[in-house]
Amino acid sequence: MKPSRLLTLMVLILILAVVSQGAPGKMVTLTKDELLNKIKGGWAGQTIGCTFGGPTEFRFRDTIIQDYHPIPWEKGSMKWWYENIPGLYDDLYMDLTFVQVFEDKGLDAPASDFANAFAHAEYSLWHANQAGRYNVLNGIMPPESGHWLNNPHADDIDFQIESDFAGLMSPGMVNTCAGICDKIGHIMNYGDGWYGGVYLSGMYSLAFVEKDIHTVAEEALKLIPRESLYARVMADIIEYHKINPTDWKSAWFNVERKYAQDIGCPEGVFDAFDIDATINSAWVLIGLLYGDEDFGKTISIAARSGDDSDCNPSSAGGILGTLLGYDKIPEYWAEGLPLVEDMNFKYTTISLNKVYQMSQSHALELIRRNGGKVEGDLVTIAVQEPQPVRLEVGFVGHYPTEKKTLNLTLARKGGFEFNGVGFAVNGRAVAKGKEEYTFKVEMRIDGALVETSALPTRFVTRKYTPFWRYQLAPGTHKVEWTVLNPTTKAEIQLDSAILYNNKPQPPRY
Repeated sequence: MKPSRLLTLMVLILILAVVSQGAPGKMVTLTKDELLNKIKGGWAGQTIGCTFGGPTEFRFRDTIIQDYHPIPWEKGSMKWWYENIPGLYDDLYMDLTFVQVFEDKGLDAPASDFANAFAHAEYSLWHANQAGRYNVLNGIMPPESGHWLNNPHADDIDFQIESDFAGLMSPGMVNTCAGICDKIGHIMNYGDGWYGGVYLSGMYSLAFVEKDIHTVAEEALKLIPRESLYARVMADIIEYHKINPTDWKSAWFNVERKYAQDIGCPEGVFDAFDIDATINSAWVLIGLLYGDEDFGKTISIAARSGDDSDCNPSSAGGILGTLLGYDKIPEYWAEGLPLVEDMNFKYTTISLNKVYQMSQSHALELIRRNGGKVEGDLVTIAVQEPQPVRLEVGFVGHYPTEKKTLNLTLARKGGFEFNGVGFAVNGRAVAKGKEEYTFKVEMRIDGALVETSALPTRFVTRKYTPFWRYQLAPGTHKVEWTVLNPTTKAEIQLDSAILYNNKPQPPRY
């Protein structure tokens, strides 16, 4: 080979190697104050959006909140919620659990550190979070703790609402952000549920270095594999907006008509309750695109889209707050911030003022590590070209066929029969008095022991979905439970079972 050709080949190989690692597409320089202003805008925007949507959370399921329906916003609203219903801010204190681990253990802390901090926290959890917590407490660590075979809520919204921190500490470095999401998001989610966190945190990351929300939305979507359902839904919304940029309700109805079906969450299947990440991400994106970079309009549309209508305006407000910066959030929405910025979020020792500084510190270190520079008052970010994360698809070959009523109090033995390939049972272990108890229950399928479960009555350690099994051979199956340590001090209540087959059901008229 001629030297000139060899040199050309070597250059091409180097270019390909750099591109494959998501090399900088451009360099963006901000002052430290500008960087902090955007970080503050992200955290403050979340807090405002969460407060605004609090009164409507899951009151409007699979429907919009009509224009004539007021969503109140009063002076001092944030302080009132902080003091009276601090549990509203799970969007924030869940994020802060992970921020604190980075602060204590460093930016290279392993997934196990985050999983253990999350699992042993004092706050109450639901859905994918609680299922992930139970798994970790019982020896199933990430990524298995979030996998759909181990977590019936793998497609739920949980990581989406607590992923903001990853984008705020990775300004312009979307692939670094996705790597953080890989480590932490699989504690509780998988597939489309995980993509919700990857996409939204990716938008946070790009909001530091892009000029408009449309570019942010389109560029961040490059992180998500095109063939995933999640990517198809978001791409459709972007297209709907291009065709009809003024009618958000038209986009909402198109998404609802085409995609509002849940196959995972046992409480959402056959019910208007929709905590699926894909649908709720759709309402966030509709708020961002149709909000025209107006803060109030953005969080209002995200909330009026319904379903998880405090988390969705929180995410939309945080992303837009990052793009605009703290000082560009209108006074009407920001006036209450000084009253709460020094107040610690419940279950934490972290306030907004403290997390502003923590996130800036983490961001500066990641900027240095990823080809950027911090020189005096100037910060130069090596902006990364988004590279798609791996394809993950949950609940493959599983189609809901029936919600079977059980209404069973499991004292010693019980069970049911069904035809299909899988099931998930809604229920709970409940103490009859103040004393907590942990049941031990064997589950047999077709006579074979498949699992021995601990079912605590204690709320923070409970098994959120008591029993499930997927990927069974098609046909009729018999499920049997045996309580190994029955007691009169507590009981196991089993309400219903979601049944699955390996083929979709034809339309039922």
